[in-house]
Amino acid sequence: MSFEYLALLAAACWAFGSLLSAQAATHLGAFAFNRYRMLVAMLLLWGISLLTEGWRTLDSDSILLLTVSGVIGIVIGDTALFAAMNRLGPRRAGVLFATHALFSVVLAYFWLGETLWGLTLIGSSMLMGGVMIAILFGKRRAEQHIWETNQYGLASGIALGLLAAFCQAVSTLMLKPLMLSAIDAIAASAVRMSSGFLLHLLIFLLGFQVARSHLPMTARILWLVIINASLSMVLGMTLILQALKYGDAGMVAMLSSISPVLVLPMLWLVYKRTPAWGAWLGALCTVVGTMLILWH
Repeated sequence: MSFEYLALLAAACWAFGSLLSAQAATHLGAFAFNRYRMLVAMLLLWGISLLTEGWRTLDSDSILLLTVSGVIGIVIGDTALFAAMNRLGPRRAGVLFATHALFSVVLAYFWLGETLWGLTLIGSSMLMGGVMIAILFGKRRAEQHIWETNQYGLASGIALGLLAAFCQAVSTLMLKPLMLSAIDAIAASAVRMSSGFLLHLLIFLLGFQVARSHLPMTARILWLVIINASLSMVLGMTLILQALKYGDAGMVAMLSSISPVLVLPMLWLVYKRTPAWGAWLGALCTVVGTMLILWH
């Protein structure tokens, strides 16, 4: 499978996984939910890596790089994103986080010498614009989150959202040279997840209130956590690392950023509500942009 389809498949995993995260994240709280799903993902990844002996492809240098990537992307990036959501609401924070694809393209140009020209550039611009339109105008006024009426901490919320996007771009791009080697993608994901989980666990053990669960774990919530971790963190992130083996980092980030658009038809099927006009327009731009990229 080519890297373009690997990135698109990863976006589909993240989109479907996000549908299952809302109830569990509300029940446990964002930090506790993240800690539990990282634990599940870490155990699954290491189990697969041991069975396939992918762990043998790791060395001290790669472990160090993967650990730093996990700290930047999973710990700093996710924490900044949750903090931005608290200040701006999920819709506006989502628009800011979607800029990670733009950060990736710019950083890939200066860092890795990757360039976008012709139809690829046009398609990428349409894809990015479509994702932002779908997030920004994809909900009706009656469906807006209550947080979005709160203007408290607007400047800090914007800064945190951009920081989350920047961390996501940096943590992915720094793995591109490593993934060109013979390293196993599943083992690499396991190391990144372990670093993220251990730091989240440290925050919990130090007694920070924000890291505590809002409500006790239940069997239903546990299943939602397991499914979300399997789709988003195990399969989705492993597909991204595999895509980095074969494709430009900027293009991988661009194509994998369409998950907010893929969520829209899923929500339509689940809640039986026709998407708002912005969702249709954003989805159309995203589809056309993706087709131009794949055609080129």
